[in-house]
Amino acid sequence: MTKAPEPLRVDLPLEAATALALRAGQALRLFGEMFTARDAAHARLMEALTAGEPLPFDLAGALIYYCGPTPGPPPRPIGAAGPTTSSRMDKYTPALYRAGVRATLGKGERTRAVREACREFGGLYLITVGGAGALLGSRVLSAEVVAYPDLGPEAVRRLVVADFPAWVAYDAHGGSLFPADSDLPGAG
Repeated sequence: MTKAPEPLRVDLPLEAATALALRAGQALRLFGEMFTARDAAHARLMEALTAGEPLPFDLAGALIYYCGPTPGPPPRPIGAAGPTTSSRMDKYTPALYRAGVRATLGKGERTRAVREACREFGGLYLITVGGAGALLGSRVLSAEVVAYPDLGPEAVRRLVVADFPAWVAYDAHGGSLFPADSDLPGAG
């Protein structure tokens, strides 16, 4: 029996060279800063980008995690922090990669437009384990709301994580963890 390679440690925010060195299928352990954002937060980020307004956090090298964490029991900074379905953010994702986001993190397949944006802008799409929100929440060292507090659990949070499990689903070279002929309906 062949032993699986050890997951690679990746420090966040992501450097361009690190993103370019990673390949689809690689197991990772993430350490550092990521931002949570779901549908409503993405819509607001896009409104600000379109209007040329300042954004509530720096997108350069950022990892956006599609997550709306639950409150944590004291002294935990958050409770469960499982991924949501990534495809709901697909209409926003290429513009965010263009604006400097280096990686997104969630679950499930994405459209061809997202795969192409990863290749064009040197970005990554990472996946993590769905249904393991309590485990993932235990990897969060700190959490603070940095934008859109009126969105409650969907407010943008800055998380600091350690040993957070993820896998490269789409790399910056067109590689995919998913079958080559798969694509979401309506993708072009």
